[in-house]
Parts: sequence; structure tokens; C-alpha cells
Amino acid sequence: MSTSERSFPMKTAFLVLTLLLVVFILLFFILGLISRSGKAPGLVAGMLVRCPATPNCVCSEQNEDALHFLEPILLSQDITFDPLPILKNVVREMGGIIRAESDGYLAATFSSAIFGFIDDLEVRIDLTQNMVHIRSASRVGYGDAGVNRKRSELLKKLYNQKVFEAKQLLMTTPKSGGHGF
Repeated sequence: MSTSERSFPMKTAFLVLTLLLVVFILLFFILGLISRSGKAPGLVAGMLVRCPATPNCVCSEQNEDALHFLEPILLSQDITFDPLPILKNVVREMGGIIRAESDGYLAATFSSAIFGFIDDLEVRIDLTQNMVHIRSASRVGYGDAGVNRKRSELLKKLYNQKVFEAKQLLMTTPKSGGHGF
């Protein structure tokens, strides 16, 4: 068997693998484009929409489902401020784009760096229960490597940090004693 005859199967295997890789990459780009259409599901009966059966979604209002459940942000009983502006700032700092806002509701999108996949992040403020509910979900695909859970946990951490810093600032700021300060 000549050298050229032996290299033919290797060349064919390389060509097939290269073609499969190109198709795979194109598929991800197409999914990224598809994810750009649509919008966050919003509220249904005043609550965040339940997660689908896929593992690429978390929601604090789905407490009977361990795969999708995420603890909400707990607000202090004596809350004296609107949490929405702080949440908006945190979402922007995390790289999100605010897409919708109404009384006690916020919807934002996040985009992945490589293929541009769009994920929706939604928050619903429930002052009767002193909670901020969170839902974060991928628009397309099946898995997300835990990205939505990590994003939601980071939102909670940064929000609580901002509230703590604001309270510390209020405690250390001297009160005006009538001297015009």
C-alpha cells in the first residue's frame, strides 16, 4: 500500500471532523440569533412565570422544585426605601440591559460573550411578604452550565451589599444640627 493510499482515510476523517465542527459552530450562531428574538415572559397572575422542564432556568417562586428553586432576596421588615432603583443599578453593573419596568417589576437581558445567547432576568418586588423574587432563564437551548443560578446569586449578593453600604453611610453621616449643613 502506497503512502497516498494510506493517507486517504486520514484526509477523509480530517475533512469530516472539520465539516462537523463548522456545522456545530454554525448551529450555535443560529441559536444565538434565535435567542435575540422574543422577550421576557413577564408576570402571570401577578407572579413570575414557572420555569420550563429544562435546567437552564431558576425561579424563587418555584419552591416545590429543587432543580429550579432559588431563595428570594429577603427585605428587612422596616424597609423605608424602594428596592427597585438599587436592583436596576446592580443589574446594569452586572452588564444587563433593562428592557421593561413597571410597578415592582423589572425585566433585563444578558448576552453571552461568544455566541450572543440572550438570557432573561426578571425581578418582582413583593412588599407584603418583604421579598424580591427572581427568575433567570435562557431563551434557547437545554443547559446553561449554571449561568442563570450564578447570575441570580450574584444579583442577591450585590443587592444586599449595596443596601448594607447605604445603611452604613446613613449611620455614619452626621445629622444636621440646624447649622445649615
